[in-house]
Formats: sequence, C-alpha cells, structure tokens
Amino acid sequence: MKSFLPSALKTPQLHALLLGSIGPRPIAFASTIDASGKPNLSPYSFFNVFSANPPIMIFSPARRVRNNTTKHTLENALATKEVVINVVNYAIVQQMSLSSTEYAAGVNEFEKAGLTMLKSDLVKPFRVKESPVQYECKVNEVVALGKEGGAGNLIIAEVVKLHVNEAILTDDLKINQYEIDLVARMGGNWYTRANLGMFEVPKPLTSLGIGVDSIPQAIRNSKILSGNDLGQLGNIEKLPNTEEIQQFIETEKLEEKIDLKSEAAKHEQAKKYINNGQIEAAWITLLA
Repeated sequence: MKSFLPSALKTPQLHALLLGSIGPRPIAFASTIDASGKPNLSPYSFFNVFSANPPIMIFSPARRVRNNTTKHTLENALATKEVVINVVNYAIVQQMSLSSTEYAAGVNEFEKAGLTMLKSDLVKPFRVKESPVQYECKVNEVVALGKEGGAGNLIIAEVVKLHVNEAILTDDLKINQYEIDLVARMGGNWYTRANLGMFEVPKPLTSLGIGVDSIPQAIRNSKILSGNDLGQLGNIEKLPNTEEIQQFIETEKLEEKIDLKSEAAKHEQAKKYINNGQIEAAWITLLA
C-alpha cells in the first residue's frame, strides 16, 4: 500500500485519487440565473442531502485548478441566492454531460444541451423539465473552503418546493428506485447506473461542442433519436464537410445499406453508429 501526504501531491493527482475512490457520487444538476436574468445550467458531483427538517442540500462548485477561476454557478448563487437542483437519470445523462462544457458567460446551457426550461414556482431559476425530480431552493449560505485552485465552495441550499414526476412516485409517496433510474459519478469518465451498474460517458470536448441547439431541427425533432443521442451529436466540434461525406458514402457503401432518400432510414442507421460510439459516422449518415 502506498501512502501520501496531500501536500506532497499535485492538485490534479490528489483530485483524481479523491474522485476515483469516493463514489458513486450523486449529481446536482444546478440551474441558476445571473444578476441580469440569464440562465445557467451545470452538473456537480460534490453533492448530497444533509437534512430533512429543514430540507437541506449542499453542493460545491470548486475553483478551477488550471487557472483558479470560479464557476458561473457559484457567481450566480452568490448574486441571487437561489438555485434549482435537478436530479439526473439515465435518460438525460448525455445531455447533462454536454452541459458541463465550459461555455462562455451568458450562453444558455439548456439550449446547448437540448433541455427544456420549465418555470419555477417560488424561485427565479428554471427547472429542467426532463429531470424526474426538481428541487427549488433558497441559498442559505456559501462557505468558501479555500482560495487556491481546487478549493470547494459549499452552497447550502434549503428546499422550498419539490416537483416529482408521477411516473416514479408510489401510492405511499415513495420513489420507485427502478423507475427513477438514477446515475452517479465515479472517477475519470466513469458513471454508474443505479439499477444496472457502471458505464462510461466521455467528457465533453475541451474545445466547444456545437450544442444541441445547432443541430438541424429535422434531426432534433426525430422520433428515433433520443435526448442522449442528441447530446452526443451536439458534442462534436465541427460538422463533416462535403468531401468527407462523399468519401464515407463510397467507402462504407452506404447507399447499398440504406435508402438515403428516407429520413427514417438515415436516423435508424445513425442511431446504430451512435450506439457504437461512431459519432462522426452518425453525422455523415444524417447529412448524406
């Protein structure tokens, strides 16, 4: 067994050891607004519930290690004292992951991730309509744990109203744990699906993905492609060009596999490529 003093490790090394060994961690999909009312949406796995009476949740947007800057979520929580914490199930995990891309201040991650803004009742930040449980919260306190990169900031949030999808609610007001289908974070790219086990979600590009909002509407409105499929399609940096599309069609003999005049056929084939992790091939098929 190897032993370490935290001070002897670089922050990224310590960060990887902590997150790789402490898990699965629930995910706070935090919706906030800035002082001018612009929405922000971002996930945090330094999160849990700590009290039922009063109902208190705490999550921690840490300072960025690479340049010691703070997250928009923290800045918004300090400015407005309100947040909505949405839970993450498997149906929206890819869109949740896409929203964690470091978009510029003022960019609407709801739109980038292809998620629906739902007006809250008691607070100003929007809820995520697709989330099975949404907690409207007032921020009671923010506790800064340090001033260096990697330091956490505990946002202590009190639930003032909660919304639960009836499909996951039992007659005696309990959550059906199979139906809610929660996911949680582990180390690196790894997640776990509560009712099935581990799976991997590649991190969003270090450069900006195009976002679900940049996907042509006919593809966004597909009856075949799911929200998770769109989340993966939105994480591509740029679309394939005409030459790349033609070369793929010829190399893969795509016209022999499917009818390129049929949108449904193209969407079905693209879904197969997405399931195999071939996102560029899926895009080329959709655009062929």
